[in-house]
Amino acid sequence: MSPARRTSRPPKEPPKHRVLVVDDEPQIVRALAINLRARNYEVDSAHDGATALRTAADRRPDVIVLDLGLPDMDGVEVIKGVRAWGRVPILVLSARQTSDEKVKALDAGADDYVTKPFGMDELLARLRAAVRRAEPAPPTAEPVVLQAEGLSIDLGAKKVRRDGKDVRLTPTEWHLLEVLVSQSGRLISQKQLLKEVWGPSYQKETNYLRVYMAQLRRKLEADPSHPRHFITEPGMGYRFEG
Repeated sequence: MSPARRTSRPPKEPPKHRVLVVDDEPQIVRALAINLRARNYEVDSAHDGATALRTAADRRPDVIVLDLGLPDMDGVEVIKGVRAWGRVPILVLSARQTSDEKVKALDAGADDYVTKPFGMDELLARLRAAVRRAEPAPPTAEPVVLQAEGLSIDLGAKKVRRDGKDVRLTPTEWHLLEVLVSQSGRLISQKQLLKEVWGPSYQKETNYLRVYMAQLRRKLEADPSHPRHFITEPGMGYRFEG
């Protein structure tokens, strides 16, 4: 009798990324965990804000999916807590649908906002986009460093300094800055900026631009109420002036 053949299994792919799902609805956590693990993501979960902050600090996820309506604190407080130490992309998942709620979450440092009920395919696409924005850019042939009135912007190293001090930007803030600076002096339409930074399905989310431009001005302008570098052309778009 011939010996039994051993079939070799293909090596298992390493996990794509680690995702922290924060929601107090077990069925949503379970559905997201099943779908994410099926796509080779590692998944951690938390059912309240305190656990979310502790888990985020301990596990250092690559992206956080966060519900705002948590039992112990508002999700916006979780965003602020994470932003105090890290740049991990945060995708808000909430039943709150008003523009004010979206702006509040984005202004606290969220990268995207999906309202419940949601389609799983759309949510996964937005999660992938958030992760892509946080990934290091491929090295350029020649480092580009822009100096402008107290600002030093190093596109290759993804570093910004204002008046000699490092400024920490979130991945989305950096991506917006990068698009504007790489076309310094040119007007870039709202539609083009939304497409470049968030993706083609975001071309009507003009409130995203208002919030993130305000954040860049607050962090990088000497006088945010009278911007010198981040210029708005009402109804048209934005441009960076060096």
